[in-house]
Amino acid sequence: MTGVPASAAGGPSPAGATGKVSAVGTTGKANPTGASKAGAARPAGADQGAEGDVRPVRGGKIAAAAVNQASVWNIANLLTMLRLFLVPAFVMLMLADGGYDPAWRSFAWAAFAIAMITDLFDGHLARAYDLVTDFGKIADPIADKAIMGAALICLSALGDLPWWVTGVILGRELGITLLRFIVIRYGVIPASRGGKLKTLTQGVAVGMYILALTGWLATLRWWVMAAAVVLTVVTGLDYVRQAIVLRRQGIAERRAALEETEA
Repeated sequence: MTGVPASAAGGPSPAGATGKVSAVGTTGKANPTGASKAGAARPAGADQGAEGDVRPVRGGKIAAAAVNQASVWNIANLLTMLRLFLVPAFVMLMLADGGYDPAWRSFAWAAFAIAMITDLFDGHLARAYDLVTDFGKIADPIADKAIMGAALICLSALGDLPWWVTGVILGRELGITLLRFIVIRYGVIPASRGGKLKTLTQGVAVGMYILALTGWLATLRWWVMAAAVVLTVVTGLDYVRQAIVLRRQGIAERRAALEETEA
């Protein structure tokens, strides 16, 4: 043996068995491409098979999703946090000077209106620009119920709204939230058009009660609140129906899957 490498002596290179040419050929000159076929650049999240073909790595999509996950400090979550901060501010404005001063009530109405407007935009922005986060999923419904609950309780405490109206609306909201958690193992109950109309009607009615209205406007707000209560009850019963159907379907699917596995 002379100690000369086989490639320099014109013998077969180590890659010769597979028919692939290394970066340095038998003449000792560098490959013009700068890389062999076996070492060609591969896209991120891909692996190379035994024959040099490129195939996606199983975890590539998961890794990409983790990289593209929206930050908690996005515009949708900031609007949700603003709505949470407005809750104590609204209560202080609503109860200022005994709770019956028209000027303070107007400021309280402005805070309530801003909170309701941000409620319309934060969810839309989160879905439209892929800004959905775990924080937003939890904080958004809490902020919605906090501002509405604070307004209803303040109005009832001041004698402007019967306590049974506050009880019906808040009882429905808390009950449906609990129901969603109970049936979440079987699926998610989607928001219906009736539910969105209910939210809009409640916001208008409560906003009219916050303002110190008199005359025909005071009569009109009573009818708007009556419509809100009716929609609250009707949509609540519809959510219960959907939850029952969803649970039955989930149980049936699990039973069928179990029987298929045992077979």
